[in-house]
Amino acid sequence: MPTKTKPSTTPAVAEGPVAVIDIGTASVRMAVAEVTTDGELRILERLSQAVHLGKDTFTNGSISTGTTEQCVRVLRDYQHLLKQYGLPDRPQRMRIVATSAVREATNRLTFLDRIYSATGLQVEPIDESEANRVTYLSILPILQRREDLRPAYCIVTEVGGGSTELVAIQDGDVVTSQNYRLGTLRLQEMLDKFHTPSSTARQIMSRQIDRAVGQIVRQLPEARPGTSTELVVLGADMRFAAQEIAGECVPRDFTEVNVEALAELTDRMLGMNEDELMREYHLALPDAETLGPALLANLSLARVLGLSRVLVSDVNLRDGLLLDLAATRVWTEQAGRQVINSAVELGRKFDFDERHATHVASLAARLFDLMQREHLLDRRYRMILRLASLLYAIGQYVGTTGYHKHSMYLIQNSDLFGLGKKELLLVALVARYHRRASPKPSHQYISSLDRRERVVVAKLAAMLRIAIALDESHSRRITEFQVLWEKNRMLITVDDVDDLSLEQLAINQSGTLFEEVFGRRVLLRTASRERRP
Repeated sequence: MPTKTKPSTTPAVAEGPVAVIDIGTASVRMAVAEVTTDGELRILERLSQAVHLGKDTFTNGSISTGTTEQCVRVLRDYQHLLKQYGLPDRPQRMRIVATSAVREATNRLTFLDRIYSATGLQVEPIDESEANRVTYLSILPILQRREDLRPAYCIVTEVGGGSTELVAIQDGDVVTSQNYRLGTLRLQEMLDKFHTPSSTARQIMSRQIDRAVGQIVRQLPEARPGTSTELVVLGADMRFAAQEIAGECVPRDFTEVNVEALAELTDRMLGMNEDELMREYHLALPDAETLGPALLANLSLARVLGLSRVLVSDVNLRDGLLLDLAATRVWTEQAGRQVINSAVELGRKFDFDERHATHVASLAARLFDLMQREHLLDRRYRMILRLASLLYAIGQYVGTTGYHKHSMYLIQNSDLFGLGKKELLLVALVARYHRRASPKPSHQYISSLDRRERVVVAKLAAMLRIAIALDESHSRRITEFQVLWEKNRMLITVDDVDDLSLEQLAINQSGTLFEEVFGRRVLLRTASRERRP
């Protein structure tokens, strides 16, 4: 029966079907949904086919030709269904992602090229940080509905085939997000590699899990005093546990599972081999192989946290991707706040001028909005500009000489919540070009960008230079301004500031990037002067 999911913002995509395909470690899954007129997502189709990519990658380091061709066949089957919804001709309404099994394969590019040549589908290996953001989007609507959980310290985890994903949330805000190389297929392949006898397999697996879980818990920030801690678990293995223990896995809510009951179930499942699990519980082979290690990992985490229950959710990666797709991947207000918080925390780590940086970010965002007809950039690049505005000067922590290059290095080698590697690189480059030279093909990393991305970096860096100049005094005296267009110049009119000579000098000294990119010089005027006859 179709189900409905409410996006966290009004969708920017017109009503109609959208689809996501998730190429995971053990299967290729697809979900098709309809964006309705009232902004809801109605699930139309859910499909899953077993493909053992994770076994190949985590055993041999690469994806075999046979597995690649199996994946091609599955995707071709899915394409027949997508054609019924008219989606192949509307790529902006589809997204095909791959997780760790493809991302870590040494022949990743060969695999992606083969998929494209055989199906025409562009597969995007999803970064761990973006997977965390998608998980946050998926689980947030449920947390917002549950008033009893809003103030709680909610640790959201999913033990996958290749890694364990963790996002800690309190009062709707992300406290931390991390990914760990604790995966059920990794554990299984480790045991197989060393020909571990079944009599000692559980003991060795438990030690590995306990060591990884200990690291996870040590790295968790402390909860605020007086608040409870909850463990929210995702994944098919824990949905199975909820069905067995509680008799159901409540849709779009949490199912409470007692930890001791989970321990008993885990013991029972680990005491059975794959054939027995498949026969008695009607599990597919990939599910039977990962069930025991996944239950054991979740049980270990619950016990180390000292919890008597875990909360099981039925949401998954595809749910979050559909929500993201329905909003054309523009940052929602809530998710946007998380990445800004993450950037501010990074800035504090390097002792940045927080009041100045946040004001420059505000000025840059306003300039982006006022220049929309001129720069013609997607709305999502507004976030890239804001982040670069916050972090452009963190390189001064290393040294003032060439600090723009230090800023680029620090940003590129840091984690910002929800940003993939490419987005992080764009932030780093925009920050790097806030001063001195304009972007050139000979510069590091610029040559790796395509033409569209190079233009984006140049436009955003040009706007950042103006925003920085508008707060040259670091006094935040310019807050409101308007933009007027003339033949070969852009006039910025400012309210309530009589003398703009300092800011105009800063604009003149910021280089020629703005004029190179937009073909206009920038002049400042007081609003009162513009109103004079």
